[in-house]
Amino acid sequence: MELPFAESYKIKMVETIRRSTREEREEWIKQAKYNLFNLKSDYVFIDLLTDSGTGAMSDKQWAAMMLGDESYAGARSYHNMKDAIKTIMGFDYFLPTHQGRAAENVLFSVLVKEGDVVPGNSHFDTTKGHIEFRRAKAIDCTIDEAFDTTNLHPFKGNIDIKKLEEVYKSHPKEKIPFVVLTLTNNTAGGQPVSMENIKAVAALSKKYGVKVLFDSARFAENAYFIKTREKGYESLTIKQIVLEMYEYADFATMSSKKDAIVNMGGFIGFKDEAVFRQACTYNIMFEGFITYGGMSGRDMNALAQGLDEGTEFDYLETRIKQVAYLGNKLIEYGIPVQQPIGGHAVFVDAKKMLPLVPKEEFIAQTLGVELYLEAGIRGVEIGTLLADRDPVTRENRYPNLELLRLAIPRRTYTNNHMDVIAAALKNVWDRREQMKRGYRILWEAPIMRHFTVELEKIN
Repeated sequence: MELPFAESYKIKMVETIRRSTREEREEWIKQAKYNLFNLKSDYVFIDLLTDSGTGAMSDKQWAAMMLGDESYAGARSYHNMKDAIKTIMGFDYFLPTHQGRAAENVLFSVLVKEGDVVPGNSHFDTTKGHIEFRRAKAIDCTIDEAFDTTNLHPFKGNIDIKKLEEVYKSHPKEKIPFVVLTLTNNTAGGQPVSMENIKAVAALSKKYGVKVLFDSARFAENAYFIKTREKGYESLTIKQIVLEMYEYADFATMSSKKDAIVNMGGFIGFKDEAVFRQACTYNIMFEGFITYGGMSGRDMNALAQGLDEGTEFDYLETRIKQVAYLGNKLIEYGIPVQQPIGGHAVFVDAKKMLPLVPKEEFIAQTLGVELYLEAGIRGVEIGTLLADRDPVTRENRYPNLELLRLAIPRRTYTNNHMDVIAAALKNVWDRREQMKRGYRILWEAPIMRHFTVELEKIN
């Protein structure tokens, strides 16, 4: 008989987690003003808020931390990280930062000016926030197939080339600092971008004189999908595919808390030495000297090791198959999710899950609170709260999709936990017609409000 699939690791250390009662959770979420970010982690049974910095590092990563060089300038750990980035992505120049949004802050301080436009594939929250903070405009050019959760297009993260060319034709190139390709496309459901699309975006951008930036948080998962879904890449290793991907990037920002499997860290990759030198000044101002950039030596060592481990097929297969396990279980229960299942998370279609809740009352947030009340499971809203207000009109922006993201930490939970998540959502699904009202805002920040927003329930 064929052997069943098994994880490519064994467990060496465990952390206990506590089950709470519904009565406790009702009080805790009320105290948190119905914002899942405001909950204490001890109040959460299974935490799917994010896969960023929440995974389990390997024995080799922990060993590398013990060898960290904490010198302020020129540390061995910096050179280990530099060598790993050069080997895996091919960048000659890089700057370490403490995480991905810091990388965006440094790079965008050089490149993005007031009145600019930045096309891309569903810019994630911090990316759009950094663009709009500088009074520039993010333009979503994602393919239309991404907004139909039942469509099985294998690369729903792709940029629509016609939409992108329309942006290039209608704006002077001096007003387009770069196009951003988010790999994988998080907001659209952890969906990958094909190598064919990467090449097409790069070719069109070169024609119009526009640079290409990769938001690289989950670049290795993207490479996995290219290997398993795109013709001609079946026999290549993940590392070979990654090197080919980055041939088409001028810059890269990375939150290494995802595919480098560390708890903290990030970087910027450059092919242009002149931009690198400009960014060095901002890095020193915002992050730290250019050979540590807000990171400790031990974290740089762990990051270098994680880049190597994170671009191995066996690790990626284990990681992505666990996400697919949860997604397929939900599909089996009839729960509407973004299909095909993405790389780092399962995205539940909240509009279909809670059809009676008005869009003005934050459908995906309502679903997130219900799942927490049901079983102590914390997800995150990818919907109207995250979409924020239009910076000019200050009206709510209503995205095409209202999603509840269930982001799976790397090497952290077992499939038994996935079964609990699926059963809890099934219970919510079974009583969906009882849920007719959502939440209203009591207080919100002027930008990236979803992190700190305070809500009240509408009765």
